[in-house]
Amino acid sequence: MNLSVSSTDDLSARVAAVQAEHAEHFTGPAQGRQPVHTVYVPADRFSRTTPADFGAEALRLLNNHMPGPGSFGAAFGLDPEIAGTVRERVAAKLVREPVEDLRIDFEDGYGYRPDAEEDAHVAQVVEAVAAAYQVKGLPHYWGLRVKPFSEEGNRRAMRTLDAFLTQLRDRLGRLPGGFVVTLPKVVMPEQVAIFTAYLERLESALGLPSGILRFEVQIETAESIVDHRGEFGPRAIAAAGAGRVTGAHFGVYDYTAAIGLPPQEQRLDHPACDFARHVMQVSLAGTGIRLSDGSTNVVPRNDGPDEVNRAWSVHAAHVRHSLRHGFYQGWDLHPAHLPSRYAIVYAFHLGGVDDVIGRVRAWHEQAAARGGTLDEPATIAALTDRLRRAVDCGALDADVLPRV
Repeated sequence: MNLSVSSTDDLSARVAAVQAEHAEHFTGPAQGRQPVHTVYVPADRFSRTTPADFGAEALRLLNNHMPGPGSFGAAFGLDPEIAGTVRERVAAKLVREPVEDLRIDFEDGYGYRPDAEEDAHVAQVVEAVAAAYQVKGLPHYWGLRVKPFSEEGNRRAMRTLDAFLTQLRDRLGRLPGGFVVTLPKVVMPEQVAIFTAYLERLESALGLPSGILRFEVQIETAESIVDHRGEFGPRAIAAAGAGRVTGAHFGVYDYTAAIGLPPQEQRLDHPACDFARHVMQVSLAGTGIRLSDGSTNVVPRNDGPDEVNRAWSVHAAHVRHSLRHGFYQGWDLHPAHLPSRYAIVYAFHLGGVDDVIGRVRAWHEQAAARGGTLDEPATIAALTDRLRRAVDCGALDADVLPRV
């Protein structure tokens, strides 16, 4: 073959360098299971039975207000063909694993209190966590939300985390798996860098392996979306964590208040929140950092059907909105949120699942035969990811997945 350019080795070397730099910044999707929610419980209300108590109350509400597949499907607008299956799986989930991720809250859900009072609650939480761990009662993921690293909160945040981990080490001799810290109200990457430096000191002082303390950042300020330079903020915030940041959680109410929305418009599905979520998605895509949506603040004030169904209706609509926008995780604040969370998530995964399985199987069979493909590889990756999420949360049994 005749060629006009004698050598392109230098250009190929430059391409390799570019690819290496890209791989350094974009490590690929997060590995392992992502929870469908994070349940926040004020620290002074947490006990060793809190996850099970949430499940029992959620199941009671489910059985009292939606005793059969008909009422269940109607309440959540489900396809009648899958309503029975979804209800059955939701009920089983509320018994087996009602809470996938739990955060014991020392921030907004707890408030600012005298040091002696918070110290006492830290000690109570340590005992409750130790007791839950010993009977295998901790969720798959769990941890603390501390106060923000702002001028008024940073000393208390460090004191609480140090006291908790020190006392838990002394009580159990180890840190149970699945532990993660939530750092709220980030406004500058430098706050994250300082928090990271503190975690390094804490690991050294406690004799923990370097890097074991991981954390999530809450994107809930205007400055965390567009920074002081007028640039998108999430990437720099995540980078300041030096590989410790595992998730970015959107804070609906602080964010909507910060940008001036009136109280009646401060809601998860407001278009202003869609903008913030899309900035988070684009900024953090391919970095291995998981995204979580925020919470619904509508909860039933009593057991009346009007109150319960109103809470379910609003929460279900918000969960659907999150899923449509590619946010597969959100916050739950009340046991009543669990039936609607799992109902909508399970229906999302089970709707058209036979077609999804068929497309994935057909693509791999044709690829093995070196024939044509029905879908682009990126589409198949997304479909496969959907099936894995369905299995992880209990919507689907693992034995129905295509064997590839």
